[in-house]
Amino acid sequence: MKRQKSVILGLIIIGIFIMAGAFAPLVAPHDPNAVDLSLKLLKPCLKFPLGTDQLGRCILSRLIYGIRISLTTAVLATVLMLAIGVPLGIIAGYAGGQLDNMIMRLADIASTFPSSLLALAIVGILGPSIVNIMIVFIVLWWAPFARIVRSMVIKLKEKEFVLAAIAAGSSRTSIILKHITLNAISPIIVLATLRIAAVIMHAASFSFIGLGSQPPTADWGVMLSDSRQYLTSNPLMLLWPGLTIMLAVFAFNILGEGLNDVLLPSSADLAIVKEAEGQDG
Repeated sequence: MKRQKSVILGLIIIGIFIMAGAFAPLVAPHDPNAVDLSLKLLKPCLKFPLGTDQLGRCILSRLIYGIRISLTTAVLATVLMLAIGVPLGIIAGYAGGQLDNMIMRLADIASTFPSSLLALAIVGILGPSIVNIMIVFIVLWWAPFARIVRSMVIKLKEKEFVLAAIAAGSSRTSIILKHITLNAISPIIVLATLRIAAVIMHAASFSFIGLGSQPPTADWGVMLSDSRQYLTSNPLMLLWPGLTIMLAVFAFNILGEGLNDVLLPSSADLAIVKEAEGQDG
């Protein structure tokens, strides 16, 4: 881990984001929702380090509070994807047969269904919100986790240590938890890290078009949407949330790429992760 500079850099950037979001009331210089039209569209200054938006709100404060929404959404959605995809992948790989075929067909449907179309359907029924967009991510993006776990289980269940555990009379639950899941956890961690970056970017995109978080929420996508009409008159208002999203996605991506080298030394495991990552909902 220490020799992988990308892992260290990714962890440092992510750590800064987490600390800033966790201690936002102490770090943010102003109330992110405090409106003062007399201060609107100010350039960066000592009082407002990144300037103010069209309502006189501090851009830096809104970016810091936006960390909470973006990271919480990304991590929670990824955890729920894992909660669905990993058990289904284990069942499919270990049981095989018709059950395997049924689960994989569901995964195929989830992978090929357009996320934008499902988002429009869910928002049309439940209304626009970041929670409803999370439902879209979870419904569609559990499939890569199921595929990668299934591939690892199929490969591992024929290994000598698993066959020895079966011969020794170990229960099926014990074999799955102790001998298979633990040995398959490395590619899951790598894919989950990359998936967090994807959720951050897509959540901001949905908020940008009005399907995710709604104004006046301090959300990066909402900030991008609010700044569109000021692209020529005040381009910095658009630049700051864009750079923040790019930095967060960059940090998780380089962390995931670094973990590839640390946790997945074999080319076969790398191929499994790349295949699963490529089949995106």
